[in-house]
Amino acid sequence: MRTYLGHLAVERGLAANTLSSYRRDLRRYAEIQGARGRAAIGEITEDDVRAFLVGLREGDAGHPPLSAGSAARALVAVRGLHRFALREGLAAGDPAHDVKPPTPPRRLPKAISLEDVERLLAAASGDPGTARGLRDRALLELLYGSGARISEAVGLDVDDLDLRDGFARVAGKGGKARVVPIGDYAREAVDAYLVRARPRLAGAGRGGPALFLNARGGRLSRQGAWMVLRAAADRARLSEVSPHTLRHSFATHLLDGGADVRVVQELLGHASVTTTQVYTLVTVQLLREVYATSHPRARS
Repeated sequence: MRTYLGHLAVERGLAANTLSSYRRDLRRYAEIQGARGRAAIGEITEDDVRAFLVGLREGDAGHPPLSAGSAARALVAVRGLHRFALREGLAAGDPAHDVKPPTPPRRLPKAISLEDVERLLAAASGDPGTARGLRDRALLELLYGSGARISEAVGLDVDDLDLRDGFARVAGKGGKARVVPIGDYAREAVDAYLVRARPRLAGAGRGGPALFLNARGGRLSRQGAWMVLRAAADRARLSEVSPHTLRHSFATHLLDGGADVRVVQELLGHASVTTTQVYTLVTVQLLREVYATSHPRARS
């Protein structure tokens, strides 16, 4: 397990959060297999793997039952471990090969309308003239204007921006970098923040390369950015706003406007277009609703 996790960290470049999830899932897997009397990975059978999956879904005294999505994630870690053991000659076979993960229900991403996005952005600055107000407006404009994740936005350094040409270089999951365009509204908001607000915030700390700073002059955390979004949503009287709301809205509005799904895939940094295609289901649902409410022969 340690060798496999090292392989994922060094050769595959998995993100720290992903590695932490894999480590937790594999530790539980090892404990369960040890309780079944398996002393080495080569002793594990397909029935052992299936029993592990069943145990995840049913839960036990120390663990609540897992959802289909969480159980599937754990099984992905287990399947990867056994593939690695087979490839490295640590086991003669792969007992997890034919154990399929449960299919979680497909959840459509929740986007908000353009009107609601504009309300949210208008409410971004609690005090428009303050350093924090300028920062908050720049942050939310950048999130919606680029489709970046909150973690990607707070990870930006000043040198990652090219405001003249309207681009930012963001580090996505697993450290994979991509270049995303920044629209005029976001460029203006970020420029105003850099000129009128960031120097004031930086004066409270020791300086540093981070683009978005907190009140102490350090890098704004993901939780801090989420609080900015939550406060703006409260002021705009919007419910069900999550850290991914502006990213979901960015993708949905692009597709509604006629953007190609593979262009949106590149902008979002998805490894597979299948991940991006879930947004096409949202736009199809919108078409269905418009048809149902507008066409004279849509309803009996």
